[in-house]
Amino acid sequence: MDSIDEVSRKRAELEGCRPGYDGRDVPLSDLAEALYERFRSEGKVDDVNEAITLYRAALELCPSGHPNRSSLLRELAVCLSDRYDNQGVATDLEEAVVSARAAMELCPSGHPNRGVALDALASGLWTRFNKEATVCDLDEAFELRQAALELHPPGHSERFSSLLGLALCFSSRFDSQGVVADVEEAVTLGRAALELCPPGHRSRGICLYNLANYLRMRFTEQATMCDLNEAFELHRAALDLRPSGHPQRPSSLHGLSLCFSSRYDNRGAVAHLEEAVKLGRAALEFRPPGHPSRGESLYSLANYLWMRFRRHAVMCDLHEAFELHRAALDLRSPGHPRRFLSLHGLALCFLSRYDDQRVVSDLEEAVVLGRAALELHPPDHPKRGVSLGTLASGLWRRFTERAAMGDLDEAFKLHREALEVHFFGHPERPFSLHGLALCFSSRYDIHRVVADLEEAVTLGRAALALCPSGHRDHRASLYNLACALWKRFHKHAAIHDLDEAIELHRAALDLRPSGHPERPPSLNGLSLCFLGRYNNQGAAADLEEAVTLGYAAVELCSLGHPHRATYLYNLSCVLWRTFQRQASIPGSGGARFVRRAALVLRPRSNAHAASSFHTLSLHLWDKFRRQPATAHLDEAICLATYALELRLPKYRSYALCVEWLAVLIGERVQRLRETNLNESVTLCRAIDSMYAIGHFFRDRFRTHHTLVDLNEAIRFHRYVLQLRPVGHASHPSSLHHLALCLMEKFHDTAVVADLDEAIFLEQKALELSAPGGSSYNILKDCLATCLQMKISPQVSRVSSIQSVATEYEVGQVIRHVILGTLDTAPTRLLHTQTGTLCDRDAQISHFINGPQYKQLLSSALSYDPVERACHIHTTVSTIFRFVMFSHRWGEGEPCLPDIQGRAIYDMPPSGGIKKLQKFCLTAFKRGYLWAWSDTCCIDKTSSAELQEAIGSMFGWYRRSHLTIVYLADIAESGSFDSSQWFGRGWTLQELLAPDTMLFYARNWSLYKNIESSNHKTDDAILEELTRATGIGSRSLTNFTPGVDDARSRLQWASSRRTTRPEDIAYSLFGIFNLHLPVLYGESVEFALGRLLGEIVSQSGDISILDWVGEASTFHSCFPARISSYRTLPLPPIPLSEQSSVTSQRPASSNALRKLCRSLNKIPLPQFANRRLTLPCFSHRITLVRRTSADPLSSSYTYEIQAPGLQPLEITLPEELENVASLPGGLESATAVLRIVRPWHSKSLGGSTKLDVAATEQLLVTLGRPFSALLLAELPRNEYKRIASSTLIAAHPIDITSIFQSKVRIFNIV
Repeated sequence: MDSIDEVSRKRAELEGCRPGYDGRDVPLSDLAEALYERFRSEGKVDDVNEAITLYRAALELCPSGHPNRSSLLRELAVCLSDRYDNQGVATDLEEAVVSARAAMELCPSGHPNRGVALDALASGLWTRFNKEATVCDLDEAFELRQAALELHPPGHSERFSSLLGLALCFSSRFDSQGVVADVEEAVTLGRAALELCPPGHRSRGICLYNLANYLRMRFTEQATMCDLNEAFELHRAALDLRPSGHPQRPSSLHGLSLCFSSRYDNRGAVAHLEEAVKLGRAALEFRPPGHPSRGESLYSLANYLWMRFRRHAVMCDLHEAFELHRAALDLRSPGHPRRFLSLHGLALCFLSRYDDQRVVSDLEEAVVLGRAALELHPPDHPKRGVSLGTLASGLWRRFTERAAMGDLDEAFKLHREALEVHFFGHPERPFSLHGLALCFSSRYDIHRVVADLEEAVTLGRAALALCPSGHRDHRASLYNLACALWKRFHKHAAIHDLDEAIELHRAALDLRPSGHPERPPSLNGLSLCFLGRYNNQGAAADLEEAVTLGYAAVELCSLGHPHRATYLYNLSCVLWRTFQRQASIPGSGGARFVRRAALVLRPRSNAHAASSFHTLSLHLWDKFRRQPATAHLDEAICLATYALELRLPKYRSYALCVEWLAVLIGERVQRLRETNLNESVTLCRAIDSMYAIGHFFRDRFRTHHTLVDLNEAIRFHRYVLQLRPVGHASHPSSLHHLALCLMEKFHDTAVVADLDEAIFLEQKALELSAPGGSSYNILKDCLATCLQMKISPQVSRVSSIQSVATEYEVGQVIRHVILGTLDTAPTRLLHTQTGTLCDRDAQISHFINGPQYKQLLSSALSYDPVERACHIHTTVSTIFRFVMFSHRWGEGEPCLPDIQGRAIYDMPPSGGIKKLQKFCLTAFKRGYLWAWSDTCCIDKTSSAELQEAIGSMFGWYRRSHLTIVYLADIAESGSFDSSQWFGRGWTLQELLAPDTMLFYARNWSLYKNIESSNHKTDDAILEELTRATGIGSRSLTNFTPGVDDARSRLQWASSRRTTRPEDIAYSLFGIFNLHLPVLYGESVEFALGRLLGEIVSQSGDISILDWVGEASTFHSCFPARISSYRTLPLPPIPLSEQSSVTSQRPASSNALRKLCRSLNKIPLPQFANRRLTLPCFSHRITLVRRTSADPLSSSYTYEIQAPGLQPLEITLPEELENVASLPGGLESATAVLRIVRPWHSKSLGGSTKLDVAATEQLLVTLGRPFSALLLAELPRNEYKRIASSTLIAAHPIDITSIFQSKVRIFNIV
């Protein structure tokens, strides 16, 4: 509002100064300055455009030699530079540099404005360096900034600008050259600049933002978490100063997203990565096409999505990362200083897609891009090591694909060079060690030089040592070292290598739960290790374990997976060894069995694996014929299916395999007719493979339109249908898939018999499906399509014939929704059905491996895309609903280590365990699968996890579907008033946050047996809660966290206690929606002081200064203990007195309007660096006199007089602080004491209008009694609050006296 008024006023002044008027350049430049200031605060481009036009017009009126020309050139340069930052027009930047240089030339040495001119030119040159990477621009900017700093000594108003600019130069030089001393200098200068920009300073936001960036840079170099934590705080503070619409808000969003990304790299918490993605998207939305920083946002968001793909293997993330990187590369044409980043990011995406799909062209593209990125990094470039590692990884992969030794040799060279760059302590060093270890391992595979293998093991150990538990690369390091040890075992047969490899593979497997994209390699590697140990020691249990793990690895890789053939080959080796073992057992199968065993060759390749599977299948058939056990037949079918899969039509023996499989299936179907047998796990594997082969042929038909492929698809779907007869749960879906193939065949061949059979199959499937069921609608639609095709033979194939989405695609969507849902839930939850504690991966595993996932997958296929997404979100949200527990801690509460890896229902029911069991059981009975308790669901030994939990806890309770409150000290008919739960600090947020709560008494019956789904909606309980807490029912049922009404919220907490004193402050972080570090070990005064200081910083709320008690050592205006807020504020003035006050209105209302207008312009209170900047009505004290002189009295009573106030009398437990020691005693006190009334614009009710109602409100407000502060003056114009142990109720004498008082800004410590 003020900026609009200022622009209007300056515009009016310009209109009053017509063209030709002498001195018109002044109103032109004044209006331009007002428009530019409005642009800086509101981001309106039209304002800066007009400002530039006005400055140019003013320059025309100020020819060479005019005293104002240098300042106009400088201001024009600033506007042009800012417009370049906003719109990216290169000509603006060039003109800015030219104008700034011209301004500097007009300010020779000794000129009062030379320092400002030096800064302006340095700013333009620095911006041009960032655009073009011309080193001479940065060097000149350095010289100019240092010269300007010498001209701006401490105390100079422009010193902060020179410090700010010089810090940016050091930051840019660090970014381009990587010298650590430069980033240290940037941090030092950034702090100095921030100290000169206190709260309320117009440049405070940019100082906060820049310092946060320097600290994050230092973190990436030194990995010091305190730097990253401080960067978080500073970015959040800057973001608060840049509301929606502010031109620099996207920069703060971007900076904060980088911090979350760095924290994810350091800790591996998915929530941090999701927050980075969310903030990255928000920043990109504010940087539309044409914005000069759009490329940076595109690149960063692409990186976050690539990282998320690596974590969750959701293909849509990788596809989007490709698009964003390509878009960023288009904006970073050759010569752009950051083009190498986009090339490098795109290379990583191609490598990831190659790893997932094994398309060689992706690998080639990655190598080409990696080389291009490396060429843009000279030998001394700080980012060269990353590009070396990426190109080396691409070359190593290409070597594994083509076995070209040149690739491996170059990969060696690059990894070694990268390792030299990534010195000990560098965050990328583990990656270089890991890459070099893989190269040594690969060279060993070729040349069998033992020294290479030893080097691979040594480097693998070094990489693992640098990747402790929780590190993003810990799993990969475990797996790779295990593989190297397994190879060394094969070379030396040292059993300790194999045992260690098994241990490492197990650890990696634990970190790759069901659903993790890297679980199959761990299963396969562990299977091979057990096979190796069986070969060495002959323990049958090891061989059985190898078989189980081998099958599990194959099951997780569907047909077409790039590693499935390898895992099938390894499985064939394990089964061959099993077959050989059985043949060696005396009496196992007779002479024929022994002869057949001799004929089965050990598999040496995939082709041998197919033969091995086929021969083993024949053997199992023989065994079945001798001993008709269905398990032998099922395994024979499974192995025949695997043999067939490895011999798809490109092999001549394919037809023979098909015939053999038909024989086996015929026998199994006959068995099904004779006996109602359950489907075994082995047969299920075989059917799944046949189903996948059927889809393989159907997909190939759609690509190549070869009818032979469709006939093969029909064949395998018939096999599946035969093995899943009527009564099987999947029989309807098997009918449906065969019908779809027949429909497609009819479309191509017009053979009516095919369509008739499809109709028959769909009718059967529909009969077996319950109306309204998940699959009923899709079956009905398909039958309708068939009938339509029958009555209208010319009808074209419709979309319902083709699946709207494949099961894989829908499964990916479900996984994505699950991850999004769980990211807002606690990391660990108790599974109420089993009583086990589950981390996020285990929670997902429970669902993926359970029947609910299959039901959701099946039902989701029947919806259109929009409805499907809604259906998935609703279902997943319902399944992953969680219950929160609120209680008073007692003796023997179980911690995380007590229950980890155990089921709580199996533990002895005593103390806290019994309470936890009852809680989980109660949640389970109410239909919830997941529950959370603060006793055991947080790792309290991890300060990082504890910090995150405390910061998230209010949100967890708010998002819970139910909060169960257990009142252990309340009987069934008891009352809230007697429960300790209402006196504990943490339970306040546990009461306010949830929407739904149920209270349980000591015996775990509902409180007073009040049956309700939510006790917060029960009027009787709400009334009791209000009586027990002093909190109104509206706040209890509809509480909004934030800093509004802070005094009331502090009063709610004032009677509560916590075991650790500082927790009383930490327990309020969520209630005030503040994000502050948790620093256990600090005093309660400092913890509470930090909280109160942040409330003032964010809101300017002065009501929190209204307390009575001992002052804090943190700050004199804050209490030492929260109990000081128990005292109620002064009550509002009665209506009758308000009338008498307003009747004293002065004859003229001009003075009142003037006062109201001036009060609206007073800055808000601010708190920073333990200093409170407080606007106050100040009353100079004229008399301080002690009225009680009794030496035996334990109190001191003083009379105080001040103009405009009725005489005051205060009683204190001790002498007035800072007064008794004065040389003149009480007579000198008047010189150092002030009675003040803190002021905030909200005191006017938030109104900025100068209407009658506003002036009336001002009269009432200023005329009422108020809680005054007594301040004592200190050196350096600072003040300190004293006499806080009593309420000082000050009464204005009359309205006239109020108008005589002045508002001052006090700096209080």
